[in-house]
Amino acid sequence: MKKIAAIFKNKEIVDRIFFTIMIMFVFRIGAAITVPGVTLSDFSFQNNDAFGLMNLLGGGTLQQFSVFALGVSPYITASIIVQLLSMDVLPALTDLANQGDYGRKKMEMTNRYLTLMLGAVQAYGVIVTMENQSYITLKESNFWTYAYIITVMLAGTMLVMWLGDQISSKGIGNGISMIIFAGIVSSLPQQIIRAYQNWLSDKVGQGSQQLFLGLLQFGVYVLSFLAIIGFITFIESSKRKIPVQHAGKSGQTRKMAQASFLPIKINSAGVIPVIFASSIMMAPSIIASFISGSNLDAEWLKIFNSSATVKMPWFNEKTWQMPWGLLIYLFLIVVFAFFYAKLQINPEKLAENFQKNGSYIPGVRPGAETERYVSKVLNRITVLGAFSLALIAALPIILVLLKVVPDQSLALGGTGLIIVVGVAIEINNQIDGLLAGKSYDEGSILGG
Repeated sequence: MKKIAAIFKNKEIVDRIFFTIMIMFVFRIGAAITVPGVTLSDFSFQNNDAFGLMNLLGGGTLQQFSVFALGVSPYITASIIVQLLSMDVLPALTDLANQGDYGRKKMEMTNRYLTLMLGAVQAYGVIVTMENQSYITLKESNFWTYAYIITVMLAGTMLVMWLGDQISSKGIGNGISMIIFAGIVSSLPQQIIRAYQNWLSDKVGQGSQQLFLGLLQFGVYVLSFLAIIGFITFIESSKRKIPVQHAGKSGQTRKMAQASFLPIKINSAGVIPVIFASSIMMAPSIIASFISGSNLDAEWLKIFNSSATVKMPWFNEKTWQMPWGLLIYLFLIVVFAFFYAKLQINPEKLAENFQKNGSYIPGVRPGAETERYVSKVLNRITVLGAFSLALIAALPIILVLLKVVPDQSLALGGTGLIIVVGVAIEINNQIDGLLAGKSYDEGSILGG
């Protein structure tokens, strides 16, 4: 309660929260406006197929085929490509990555140009695929109609990115994450209502025994939901503290400053690996849509559907099924978790900065040995973070495959819940930082 009171007393935080809410309001208005010239049919996406993931990352905009239908997916894909190329693959991007704030701004511009190119390709793929599957109907199927719809969708994506930038600079939290967060949170009450209807309201009139069983199942469901949120919060908040000491100079004598800690989170990459993996899993279906006459329900495409199983030939003309899509999805999450953790905490640069600042880890020599030590610690704790992310992301798919729940709309965990908890923690940390800054300013004024 003290924290809530402190938030409302801080004008800057209140203004930032209000600004963020207003931006979200604008986003939800745009998400409800269907692209002109397109007629929607009655359809729904699976949470873990290509369109379902794209719909999730866009906050439900693809389901409405709104002007924001592409959401931030092209930007996320562009970011993946630029970051991969900057890892000593393309020298020009590698140089920019090492040029501080100037290089960061140039790379961001590169991201945006690439977003436009990828967005145009993705928009065309989405239109063709959804038209072939009778999800949408166009008034006319000609070049100018496609060009018009693609332009509208690209404009929507750029507007979403601009809204995200405004949140980052003037609101609360990371703008892109907040856009995704808002869409997912809006669907959570519907999930609880569906669970209530499935286990409780449908059992009314079937006898007291069935009603009690339904009440028990619904109670277990809610408790499991809260337990998974608690587990994700624990993983996102857990960190390994490496003791660090700082040496300072005073005239000709050296004195030791107070020891501090280098905190390394178990999940340094946050929700980025899940988003990256989801984007990669979407790519094959989008590419397949360009192939004239391609069967989008083909068996080979199921390999990239994390919720599908693929029939494999076996002995005696029998078949067995493997969830190759799920395995690929989990593999990508683990790989991106290690990749992004290295981007967030670069042991080589960290060791260099320690030497420049006169800092060191007790018992570890500066330079190469410090780099190896930090890298070893980072790899060890990232194993826990990566496999925890993979477990939570796979949980709803596994629950459906094992028939614990009837469909993925009632499954627990998953990409959406990881993003929601991760962004919520990020928002809380930013508010704590603003409150701490306010307290510091007041202390400085009083001290002066």
